[in-house]
Amino acid sequence: MLKFNEQKQIDDIQGALDLRPEVEKIIDSVWEKGFDNIYYLGIGGTYASAMQAVTYINGKSNLPAYVQHAAEYYTTGNKRLTKDSIVVLSSVTGTTQEVVKAVDEIKTVGATLIGFIDTEHSPLAEKCDYVITYPAPGTEQIKFFMVADRLMKNNGEFDDYEDYYQELEGHLAKGLVEAEKQADAFGLEFAEKHRHDAMHYFIGAGNQWGGVYSYAMCYWEEQSWLRSKSIHAAEFLHGTLEIVDETTPVTLFLGEDEQRPLAERVKNLLPRICGNYTFIDSKDYAVEGISEKYRGRVLSFLLMHCVTQRIDAHVEKLNCHPLEIRRYYRQFDY
Repeated sequence: MLKFNEQKQIDDIQGALDLRPEVEKIIDSVWEKGFDNIYYLGIGGTYASAMQAVTYINGKSNLPAYVQHAAEYYTTGNKRLTKDSIVVLSSVTGTTQEVVKAVDEIKTVGATLIGFIDTEHSPLAEKCDYVITYPAPGTEQIKFFMVADRLMKNNGEFDDYEDYYQELEGHLAKGLVEAEKQADAFGLEFAEKHRHDAMHYFIGAGNQWGGVYSYAMCYWEEQSWLRSKSIHAAEFLHGTLEIVDETTPVTLFLGEDEQRPLAERVKNLLPRICGNYTFIDSKDYAVEGISEKYRGRVLSFLLMHCVTQRIDAHVEKLNCHPLEIRRYYRQFDY
């Protein structure tokens, strides 16, 4: 398989799960001090991950959790974000301009900053109150959701916390690599069909909304230079459906959380108006050892990521376009 190192991916996922004692220690410390609310801060792909984490918390907890766009914060501000707030963020380089500026502003407020910063001694690593460094691709959601899970456990809302993580630690890593193997033939077929699309629409709801938001912008547009648009499944029915015809490329991500019915409504409509649609459903990928009741948490997104990684690997080869190339991003000042 293209760009697939089975043992490395197992090690990366297992290593992310092994961060749990460190995450628990941090969350238990801030819990003991007390806080008013939780913000997940981001821009670009990390903003998408923030949306996923907050959607997850909102469906399962009464904790006040919010998404905060980094650039909006340092321009508009947010009066609800105070010295008694927790702010969770993630960065690969630790140098993302907008996040650095937002964090500088947040530090003047006095909120507690928890950073998953993949580069040691970077500006963001130096500015956060708590830092965890674990540079492994595809693990950001595990880390963000791990924070959410510990907060909900401490809030008396996750009685199965230990059982859940025992299942993840025992079965997630192997299950994901098996899912990626299963998805490879589909990834090639999808890439061959859509690698020259003039425009492609990706639709999702729940934690798949953050997934399609990131996939369209950060993968198809930024990495593959293919024009695309992400649409929330509910919003698709209030405008975008009118530009769909029998030739329009549309892909619907179906997850397994509370908002799946929103995606299923679009699934029922698309065959009536479109002849070029694709459904990608996390339910099609079994993971042995993980209970059905836990699939709607982080797993359904991680399974979708397995599928899209196979698409991307084949698009890259077929289009002879390395995904690491950038024309503009971080190439000059703007």
